[in-house]
Amino acid sequence: MPPERSPGDEGTHTVEVSAEQAARETALVEQVVASFEGAESPRLKQLMQALTRHLHAFAREVRLTEEEWGGAIDFLTRAGHITTETRQEFVLLSDTLGLSMQTIAINNEAYQDATEATVFGPFFVEGAPRIDNGADLAFGAAGQPCWVEGRVTGTDGNPVSGARIEVWEADEDGFYDVQYDDGRTAARAHLFSDQDGTYRFWGITPTPYPIPYDGPVGEMLQAVGRSPMRTSHLHFMVSAEGSRTLVTHIFVDGCDYLDRDSVFGVKESLIKDFVLQPPGTPTPDGRDIGEREWASVRFDIVLAPAPAEETADVHRIAVLGSGAGR
Repeated sequence: MPPERSPGDEGTHTVEVSAEQAARETALVEQVVASFEGAESPRLKQLMQALTRHLHAFAREVRLTEEEWGGAIDFLTRAGHITTETRQEFVLLSDTLGLSMQTIAINNEAYQDATEATVFGPFFVEGAPRIDNGADLAFGAAGQPCWVEGRVTGTDGNPVSGARIEVWEADEDGFYDVQYDDGRTAARAHLFSDQDGTYRFWGITPTPYPIPYDGPVGEMLQAVGRSPMRTSHLHFMVSAEGSRTLVTHIFVDGCDYLDRDSVFGVKESLIKDFVLQPPGTPTPDGRDIGEREWASVRFDIVLAPAPAEETADVHRIAVLGSGAGR
């Protein structure tokens, strides 16, 4: 972490740099950029040269001190040490810097009325159990029962049958199943849309929770006065042949933190009305949930057409490779 500055210090460095010093710094940038000229991949060359230019520009703009540089290296080192198979601190860092959402925006261009994408999060797990339409994916996770239903269509309005719908969420205590040490699988599953594009399942009503803040990312948020809280949400990943894979959430209308979600994931179109049902209200499928309140929400999903084949494959790999997490 960058060192704290003394009270009253605005924390900015305004330094006049001589022409000789500026020339020396520019020469170094050019030397490093030129070192990547031999890259076999044009795309890798572009990425490394642009990264070099922007990193050096940052260091020069803020006049980065050696102490601050050392603090940053320590921050990244600790982020690596705390990362495990079920916790990805670097994804968390990307999320809290808004880089995840920016990458998503770049790679999911607006297309007619297609459902908007949002952050993948660090707790997706491949191999979630399959459930039938109308079944319960909570698998015992604590929380208020919630009936979720909707229809998957293309931007042409035609139903998409057989769309694979991955769903995962935290329990009422704000924890995903992988954060427990007993090997449970809960509040996650996949199902497929029916011939008419409809889908439905029982889950649990989402509640707000903090992202993991006991590591370097949490220290960063505290240092800058930001909350680690995520607003209530339910994760979806929807894929179908001929369609662009959609990674998104739905959010609970009226919930706290909608305007200050710690990973900048909220989009107005994804805020949904989770309707609270009083005890004794008949459920859509006749399920007996006793004298408990339950909620219901509708989420109609519109898939954009798939991009070029190689782009679609790269997108899928990138999504699945971004880590499992919150």
